[in-house]
Amino acid sequence: MVSIDKTSSKPYYEQLILGVKEDILSGSLQSGDRLPSVREMARLLMMNPNTVSKAYKVLEAQEVIITVKGKGTYVKKIDTELRDDYQIQKIKKKLNELIIEAHYLNVSKKEINQWLDESYQHLKGE
Repeated sequence: MVSIDKTSSKPYYEQLILGVKEDILSGSLQSGDRLPSVREMARLLMMNPNTVSKAYKVLEAQEVIITVKGKGTYVKKIDTELRDDYQIQKIKKKLNELIIEAHYLNVSKKEINQWLDESYQHLKGE
């Protein structure tokens, strides 16, 4: 289940977006699973419903979830053929920034690769 770190500098809606995506990656949420309504999620996470609504709208725009009027919000099936090149470029830029920072902390390429493998295995529940 998604959790929000109230002490984090990351906005709550971004934490919620990442949390939902993490739950999908780990298998806690699967394609077709129903998400709590905006009000239910706000109550569960003790957040403003507008914040949850904003996160849900972003997730819908990214085609992670889909809302069916009168029925609810569901995890959308991942289209393995669809790739968003713009978002991929943003991820690559973030990765480059992390590699630069790691270089100045004397972190080796081998360590970075190990971290990537560990993170991926942890998130996938392997």
